[in-house]
Amino acid sequence: MIVAGETSGDLHGAELIRSLKNLNPELRILAVGGDRMHEAGAEILYHVKDLSFLGFKEVIAHLPFIQKVQWDLLKTIERMKIRVVVLIDYPGFNLNFAKKVKRRGGKVVYYISPQVWAWGSGRVEKIAKRVDKMLVVFPFEKEFYEKHGIPVEYVGNPIMDKINEYDFEERGKFFEKYGLEKDKEILLVFPGSREHEVKTILPTALKAAEKLAEEFRLQTVISLADNIEKSYVEKYSRGNAKIIAGENYNLMNLAKFGIIKSGTSSLEASIVGLPFVVVYRTSAVTYAIGKALVKIDSIAMPNIVLGKKVLPELVQNDMTAERIYETVKPFLSDISRYEKLKSSLKEVKEKLSRGGNSSQRSASIILAVLNEA
Repeated sequence: MIVAGETSGDLHGAELIRSLKNLNPELRILAVGGDRMHEAGAEILYHVKDLSFLGFKEVIAHLPFIQKVQWDLLKTIERMKIRVVVLIDYPGFNLNFAKKVKRRGGKVVYYISPQVWAWGSGRVEKIAKRVDKMLVVFPFEKEFYEKHGIPVEYVGNPIMDKINEYDFEERGKFFEKYGLEKDKEILLVFPGSREHEVKTILPTALKAAEKLAEEFRLQTVISLADNIEKSYVEKYSRGNAKIIAGENYNLMNLAKFGIIKSGTSSLEASIVGLPFVVVYRTSAVTYAIGKALVKIDSIAMPNIVLGKKVLPELVQNDMTAERIYETVKPFLSDISRYEKLKSSLKEVKEKLSRGGNSSQRSASIILAVLNEA
């Protein structure tokens, strides 16, 4: 069984399933996942779109449903005699689920670590008791888990693998396909892959983008997440920007600058080499609790990987249209400042380039655990 509760987990889960099936075509995989994992060969028990809520307030509201999902999965594990459960990120759900799986004698492999290095030692102790093997995708995570005596392997980074294999489209062809103005550079807005993120982030980001686009003769493009309906984004964009779906990497590659929600997309943009500002806002309750618990200064993964704040971050009350405008303007006004940021992002790619193909290495390790179970 593989459990991924978010869009990014569905993406990584699909690559992992293909690698597992290549090694053992007879393998039957039941999953919490999305369309990509289904296409890769998994039988989907619950879809990620039913589980894509975030934050303490949102989770509490969905608690009865979460408990029902976990109970159903546990019954399936017992009925199907599943020996290994692979958990992909999604720690609020998966760490609790891991405890229940271990109680029933199952083996647990965790692929793509919860960010316990940001949350202090409490969750590390839980992982030590509940996880048989950690498969991590950042080099610094391996050192962290080894220090705490937890079995761990650095397997490379799946986002690096995907971008390295991606066939980027030529500018002229792409602009023509989507009716973009060829004499204007793209100002890219990525507001997230959850409806409440779009609702909270997009109107503010667009207000800043409109001002920047007019001043620097840019065209604003919203990159639409696969699991968000275009009509939902249109409610907040009011026709003031082009909306393009399913083209994240091409847009990141062709854009001049980005206003990007903290998360997987910020790491992707860094690897592709797009200069951008990181933005994030959540409910006041979620933010207050998170701020009290989180032990690191940055929220953007590229900054965490580099160990320094290279990308500007505008979080919660700092994420206003005026602050976004004031933060982005110097990079568009000063070519040397712009190129310095672009050059700094190359370090992210260099740090993550070591480790080999993540899904292939992970599949080999998972099958070894399965054979021992």
